[in-house]
Amino acid sequence: MTATSMADLSSNLLYIAFIMYLIATLFLGGSIRQKNTTETNQSKWGLIGIVITIIGFASQLGFFFLRWAVAGHAPVSNLFEYTTFFGMTLVGSFIIIYFIYKKTVLGVVALPIALLIIAYASMFPKDISPLIPALQSDWLKIHVTTVAAGESILAISFVAGLIYLLKSVDHTKGGKQSFWLEAVLFGIIAVFGFIVASTGFTLSHYEANFNYVNQQGQEAVSEYTLPPLVGPNEGELITKGAMEPWVEMPALINAKKLNTVIWSFITGGAIYLLLRLIFRKRVAAKLQPAVKNVNLDLMDEIGYRSVLIGFPVFTLGGLVFAMIWAQIAWTRFWGWDPKEVWALITFLFYAAFLHLRLSKGWHGEKSAWLAVIGFAIIMFNLVAVNLIIAGLHSYA
Repeated sequence: MTATSMADLSSNLLYIAFIMYLIATLFLGGSIRQKNTTETNQSKWGLIGIVITIIGFASQLGFFFLRWAVAGHAPVSNLFEYTTFFGMTLVGSFIIIYFIYKKTVLGVVALPIALLIIAYASMFPKDISPLIPALQSDWLKIHVTTVAAGESILAISFVAGLIYLLKSVDHTKGGKQSFWLEAVLFGIIAVFGFIVASTGFTLSHYEANFNYVNQQGQEAVSEYTLPPLVGPNEGELITKGAMEPWVEMPALINAKKLNTVIWSFITGGAIYLLLRLIFRKRVAAKLQPAVKNVNLDLMDEIGYRSVLIGFPVFTLGGLVFAMIWAQIAWTRFWGWDPKEVWALITFLFYAAFLHLRLSKGWHGEKSAWLAVIGFAIIMFNLVAVNLIIAGLHSYA
C-alpha cells in the first residue's frame, strides 16, 4: 500500500469515526428516554449506542496509527492532529467510565463534545509534513499524548458537572446560576459557529491576502479564508475586491486567527438566537427534561473521581515532561511562554479544586461549577492561546 493510499484510508477512517459517534449519540439519547431503564439493566438503545461508540473509537484509532505510519512520527505535531487526538482520548475516557458506572447519559454529553472537537480540528490544515527541528524528539509523543490524555479525563468531570447543573439549576427563577449555565452552552454553540462559518466561506472560496510585518519585524503574507474584521500588523490588502479590515492588530496578536474567533462568536450568536426563537426558552431549560432521572450524587462522584485521575496525568504531561523537554530543546525548563503559563494556570486551578473539595467540603453544585470552569480553562488554552497569542509554541 502506497503512502498516498494509506493517507486516504486514514482520512476515511476519521470520517467513519465521526459518523459512528453521531449515530451513537442518537442511540444513547434514546436510551435515557426509556422509562424502564435501570442502573444495572440498560435499554437496548443504550447497548447499541455504546457498541457503535466502540466501533467509532476503533476506527479513529486506525486513523491515528495509519497517519503515524505515513508521517513517520506521532501525529500530534499540529492543531489538526493534536485536536483529533484529544477528541479520541475523550471518547476513550467516556468508554472506560461507562463500563464502570453504566450511565449512558454521560455519552449524550461527551460524544457531542468530542464531535465538536473533531469538527473543530477539521478546519485546520490536514497535510502530513515532516517535523520541524524543534519537534524532532521522542518527547513529542511522550509530552503531548500525556497532556491530551489528562485533559480528556478532566473533560469527563466537565461532562458530569454539566449534567449535574442541567438538572439542579432552577431556570424558572432566573438568577446568576441560570445565566452562567446558559453562557456555558453558548460557548459550546460558538464552537459550532466556528465550524459553520469556516465551512461556509471555504465552500464559497473566499480569500483575502495581506502583506504584513510579523513579530520578528519581517515581511510576510497572511491568507484569510474569512472576511477580515481585524487585520494584521501593518497589513496591506493585496486581494482585489476583498473587504478592508476594521481594526489593525499589533504583531503580538495573530490577527488571522483572532478574526476566526470573532467570526465564531458572530455565527454562534446567530445560531443561539435562532434556537431561542425556536424553543422560546433558554437552551438549558429545554435540555433539563432529558436529565430529570439523573442521580446527582453519582454525577458528583464521577466528576470528582475524574479530577482525581486526570489531574496527576495532566501534571505529569503538562508540567514535568514539558519542563524536561524544554530544558533539552531550549536549555531552560521554564520561560513564561503563553502555553507554559496556561499549563501552570490549569495545574493551579485543579489543585485548588481538590483542596476546596477535600478541605472545604465543596460538593454538589460548587464542585460542578469548578469542573465547568476547569474545562473552560482547558478550551481557552486550546483555542485562544493557540490561535491568538504568539509564542514559542506557535508552530502548533
